[in-house]
Amino acid sequence: MDGYGISLVLGMLSTLKLTLCALGIGLALGLAGAVSKLSGFRVLRNTADALTIIIRGIPELLFVLGVYLGSSVVINNVSGYLGYDAYIEVNAFWAGVIALSLVFGAYGTEVFRGAILSVPKGQIKAAQAFGMTPFTIYKRIILPQMWRIALPGLGNLFMVLLKNTALLSVIGVPELMRNAESAVGFTKKPFLFYLAATCLYLGLTSISMAVVAWFEKRTWQGVKRGI
Repeated sequence: MDGYGISLVLGMLSTLKLTLCALGIGLALGLAGAVSKLSGFRVLRNTADALTIIIRGIPELLFVLGVYLGSSVVINNVSGYLGYDAYIEVNAFWAGVIALSLVFGAYGTEVFRGAILSVPKGQIKAAQAFGMTPFTIYKRIILPQMWRIALPGLGNLFMVLLKNTALLSVIGVPELMRNAESAVGFTKKPFLFYLAATCLYLGLTSISMAVVAWFEKRTWQGVKRGI
């Protein structure tokens, strides 16, 4: 590996860190978006609809570049307006996390919305008859069952998120793809290092699939399928 093996491993760890950070934020955004779409407030519904349409309609690469470059322009314009003339450099790592989180959240919104609508209406009406508040109904009736229904779809989105971290190489984030490209540039051995990166990506996705399958099995314990 001409001394670049460690660089690839560090890139893989950076990829994993990016994925987990974006996953946590994206899940929160997706759940908030689904609740907004099912809300009785028109403003929330329209806002959530518009955001999901815009984000899902833009290629991920353009969205990453837009968030990174756009945030830099906005921050520096605002700081200049406030009298601070020094250039403020946006952290590429966190700009990438925000971009991937927004993309994951936009697609996750639809997964969560479908899962919430799949919860039997009779259970919700029974909870209302017992005098449960909307918050308690979400906490005790909807959310536990929603996760079980949404998990397969979220698992697929997680795989896409993991692979989309490669897009962040264009803004200089030292993830796996970026480090592989650097190694190729110095050693002129593209097949070796791209093959190594491919194997590392396959390893991460295989482990992720096993983890998702384990969670799916756990969530269906004690539940008879088809009911």
